[in-house]
Amino acid sequence: MKLPRVNCAVCHRAIAAGPVAGQMRRGRVWRHDAPGARRDPDGSLVSCPGSLAVVDLPLPGEQPLFDLPETETESAEADPVLFAI
Repeated sequence: MKLPRVNCAVCHRAIAAGPVAGQMRRGRVWRHDAPGARRDPDGSLVSCPGSLAVVDLPLPGEQPLFDLPETETESAEADPVLFAI
């Protein structure tokens, strides 16, 4: 199953998010390493603080929202004629 990607709120990278049980539109960001982070002195890995955060998932096939410029309404007389009989 291909998981949707969302931007991490902390490191702003696109990370896969898995669904949360019982909530269709919510998901949990997968655990990922913080950019530039290394292991702790005891050898354990350091995860990004944004790991495992609960986020809104995008809907499949959802179109991005754009701010479209408003167009002026044209009258019927201004419409071009496609066919002349």
